Amino acid sequence: MKFFIDTANLNDIREAQDLGILDGVTTNPSLMAKEGVTGKNRVMQHYKAICDSVDGDVSAEVIATTFKEMVAEGEELAEIDDKIVVKVPMIKDGIKAINYFSEKGIKTNCTLVFSAGQALLAAKAGATYVSPFVGRLDDISFDGVALIEQIALIYRNYSYGTQILAASIRHPMHIIQCAEVGADVMTGPLSAITALFNHPLTDSGLAKFLADHQKASAK
Repeated sequence: MKFFIDTANLNDIREAQDLGILDGVTTNPSLMAKEGVTGKNRVMQHYKAICDSVDGDVSAEVIATTFKEMVAEGEELAEIDDKIVVKVPMIKDGIKAINYFSEKGIKTNCTLVFSAGQALLAAKAGATYVSPFVGRLDDISFDGVALIEQIALIYRNYSYGTQILAASIRHPMHIIQCAEVGADVMTGPLSAITALFNHPLTDSGLAKFLADHQKASAK
């Protein structure tokens, strides 16, 4: 399973990269705004800074909602760096744009996916990634992990190459559950990834080892 971090915060991205477990980054306009990155030039420069900080793919989301505008914006984003993946919303013109980008060899991430039917359309259009939102489905009492499992089954049935990117990951159990049902990628905050380090038996075991070492060294 690939680990992506869902942020525009360069410090968090670099910390995850330094751990040696980061495979890519996903962003969106809300995350950019959270970091105070506004205005087209600053946004484009920030995407370049993110690309320079990681080894893997970086999803950059279009703001446009019409085919022609998404194509123009997506092509401009793709020129920033070879790592850029154009993030396109799951709407009719979005699917049309994904097909266009696929034929041009531009990587895409179909976002705001909440059903298996939407994921099927994205795969048929040639999306590189499809992003089902696990946490947001859980928020409205739908089983987000079950959707990941359903999409994985459909993709296996027809050998689609689209990678399932489990998005809106909220906590470490989401990561484990999505890994169990076949998600290719997870994306979430750094806190959800680093929480995988934690276990009380690890803490107590390490404390005992250190205490025993200190006793032995004192003799």
